[in-house]
Amino acid sequence: MVLEKSLSSAINTKIMGSSGSEETIVLAHGYGGDQSVWDKIVPYLAEHYRVVVFDWPFSGAVNNKDLFDPSKYSSYDAFANDLIALLDELNLKSTVFVGHSMSGMIGCIASINRPDLFKTLILIGASPRYINTENYEGGFEMSDITQIISAIESDYHNWAACFASLAVDANDPLSVDKFVNFLRRMRPEVGLALAKTVFYSDQRDVLDQVSTPCTIINTSSDIVVPNSVAFYMQKKIKGKSTVEIINTNGHFPQLTAHLELLDVLGKVLGLKFDNQDPYIVGVN
Repeated sequence: MVLEKSLSSAINTKIMGSSGSEETIVLAHGYGGDQSVWDKIVPYLAEHYRVVVFDWPFSGAVNNKDLFDPSKYSSYDAFANDLIALLDELNLKSTVFVGHSMSGMIGCIASINRPDLFKTLILIGASPRYINTENYEGGFEMSDITQIISAIESDYHNWAACFASLAVDANDPLSVDKFVNFLRRMRPEVGLALAKTVFYSDQRDVLDQVSTPCTIINTSSDIVVPNSVAFYMQKKIKGKSTVEIINTNGHFPQLTAHLELLDVLGKVLGLKFDNQDPYIVGVN
């Protein structure tokens, strides 16, 4: 079947940065977001890499609302297939993949199916399972997830504001508002279907198949993903993996602690970023 519009175009793919660079870094946002969640760190990365950003089909930033099929995207496999298709369309190999939240596990699955596409996986606030079980602390009891799903069903926009205030560092109200706006741009029926996919997921068996080197980044206090998950992932991942803890609160260090996140990325990538903040300079 010939598609009328390429995948890269349909999901708003942008390529920025050093055209002379042979290395590419791919940034993938998480639940409810869009590519602008990376705006604070892209200027730094673009000095050294070609930087690829895009919006997942569920994002409110995607114009074609038919692109998100709840039955198709009821597991992470369809997202992983999209990621592989995007990288193939862009003719990219051996990328540095940075996946936030649900995109962390999507990147893991894609790397198992197509290891040639990935040089390194950087997983920010990723989790293979959110629900506690015996000998595993995911951060939530089943009853907690049931309440979340019920709240989304009854009043999605109110839940979005409540969830954002918990997930994003409250010391950064502008970033809290930004995530609220992300969530509210997503249609409630999409938010509900995707929440079920994410919060009921169990990808623990995937980890021992991941051979691509991984860096797992968590904040010191994240209500969505406790640090125990990061160390569980490090223990289970087949390939070389390290854990980096950023001393800040919340699930979105790229919004609320981007300079600290860049320090970690610089360490992982062997780069030292300019201390001057091009994001702030660009805004003023």
